[in-house]
Amino acid sequence: MLMYYVYILYSTNFDSFYIGFTADLERRLQQHNEGLTKSTKTKRPWKIVYTETFEVQIDALRRERFLKNQRNKLFHKKLCNLN
Repeated sequence: MLMYYVYILYSTNFDSFYIGFTADLERRLQQHNEGLTKSTKTKRPWKIVYTETFEVQIDALRRERFLKNQRNKLFHKKLCNLN
């Protein structure tokens, strides 16, 4: 069964978060860290600090949208247990 992931990446060098969605978490992290993603290539390296798993793609997309709409670094730090 294909699973979908909502993930949060963190760049310690820039104290920055990136929220995304994928069906292949390892491949996606590799793409971010190799600079193949325009929106994240300038803040490498990235590490995964949070994931959620979904069986239905639309549920993952809704959760990704919710997390992106928070636009609050403190919210994301608490969610990811980063203090």
